[in-house]
Amino acid sequence: MNVVQEPLQSGQPLAESYLSDFQAVEHLFGGHPAEEGSWSARLQWLDRTEHLRAGRRELVQRLRQYNERFNPNPAVTKSLSKLGQPGTVVIVGGQQSGLFTGPLLVIYKAITIIKAAERASKQLGRDVVPVFWIAGEDHDWDEVDHTYVLSPELEVSRIRIPREDGRRGSVSYTVVKAEEWERAVRDLDQLLPDSEFKADLLGQLRDALSVSASLTEAFARLLGTWFGKYGLVLLDSADPTLRRLEVPMFEAMIRSNDELESAYHAASRDITSLGYRPQAEVAEGGANLFYIAEGERLLLFKRGDVYTDRKGLVAFSREALIAELHRHPERFSNNVLTRPLMQDYLLPVLGSVLGNGEIAYWGLTGKAFELLELRMPLLLPRMSFTIMDDTTQKHMDKYSLSWEDVIDHTAFTRIKADWLAKQDKLQLDAQFAEMKRAFAGLYDPLIEQLGQVEKGLIKLGNTNKTKIIEQMDFLQVRVKEAMERSNEAGLRHFDRIEFTLFPQHKPQERVFNIYAYLNRYGIDWIDRLMEVPYEMMGQHRMVYA
Repeated sequence: MNVVQEPLQSGQPLAESYLSDFQAVEHLFGGHPAEEGSWSARLQWLDRTEHLRAGRRELVQRLRQYNERFNPNPAVTKSLSKLGQPGTVVIVGGQQSGLFTGPLLVIYKAITIIKAAERASKQLGRDVVPVFWIAGEDHDWDEVDHTYVLSPELEVSRIRIPREDGRRGSVSYTVVKAEEWERAVRDLDQLLPDSEFKADLLGQLRDALSVSASLTEAFARLLGTWFGKYGLVLLDSADPTLRRLEVPMFEAMIRSNDELESAYHAASRDITSLGYRPQAEVAEGGANLFYIAEGERLLLFKRGDVYTDRKGLVAFSREALIAELHRHPERFSNNVLTRPLMQDYLLPVLGSVLGNGEIAYWGLTGKAFELLELRMPLLLPRMSFTIMDDTTQKHMDKYSLSWEDVIDHTAFTRIKADWLAKQDKLQLDAQFAEMKRAFAGLYDPLIEQLGQVEKGLIKLGNTNKTKIIEQMDFLQVRVKEAMERSNEAGLRHFDRIEFTLFPQHKPQERVFNIYAYLNRYGIDWIDRLMEVPYEMMGQHRMVYA
């Protein structure tokens, strides 16, 4: 693989500042991975505060149970044995459990976690274990129930498993039936072109799905298939066996809930004062915790001394909520602002691998970490790639297109239109324009003369003129369509470039699924991606496959 660095703006100004102008936002985050001594300082703090986190023995026991079911690789067993030893730390990152693992960025995040752990271990001379935090407790089904591939007809095609009941239950507890899995695999089969790898690839997928009751279980099994050999430990945030370990942190969040809310609001004001837009709204009276009642994940708010949801389905005093926590910890769940705190309590986190949007979210949590006597870990940008296949590269070379030409949709559309215009050797647009001008030059004086016969003829003449020009316009449009048909091959080349690199006008990694690339390059293609050198600051790179 040939790998070349190419710029790609994330659209997240706060994250961009974190990467390139850290001093301007340092007070929101704390340490920075590129700062000298930041890694050893974080490690020393973790060593001093071992007693403030969940017990290692119990944590490893529960992670071992989970990974034996979904990620049973000897390398994972070795990682868990290391994690059980005092002094071992982790690099962690996470994502929602999307269909067929969701967009490519999930794969890149797993790779980054593993590579960052390897680098940190060598740098610090300490065992560093890679951990993938599966956000199975999330309930937004619409975000995870689909994935996209590019069809042979150059259509960005969606494969989806719908959930009809509309309940807001956690993804890990939403059952996917066998016929729904099979329908999704058939859709994938139809969209992927035939290749030497296709039969084995789909067979492997069907094997994983046949023993998976949910998107999360399938997600875990697929990640385990590809990354278990590298020692990647999987953790499902909805795993009820972990909730008992999390009780002390949930209780601390509840007892300090008013102060936590104030901390989030203060951070939001700080971000706004710097000229950035907060990545998440800090709701007034928000408890920043979910309670699960009859399978629904309810966001809690404070109404006076009562914790309740928007619809008033549940209601607890503070002490009653804490009592409920101790009786039924499995009914409690974090939101986007408390998840970083729980992660830091549960695991000895050296660094957290995040996308740019997540970095912006974490900017809201710095004061909350301090309030609970925690420290924000080092934030490590996820590695970012765009895969350039040889056909797309040939098309770009043919039309002398650069990466800069393609990343700007407006500019690319203009280049495409200019190319089509140059194919018009007869200069038809100019001829039509001249014909309309000449027609108006002849017709307008006649209309004025008709007014001398009868004033009503002026209006009739103008109406007649408009209809004639409309007919000319109609003919011009039909000629343009004919031009497009005669240059269809070239236009499809432009479409392939855009749809391959920026489907739906978004970076490729945020839309397309890994299976199209495994189908084209082989099941071991992920292993070849693992050979790409680690880039700590996550600069975007082109991978010429």
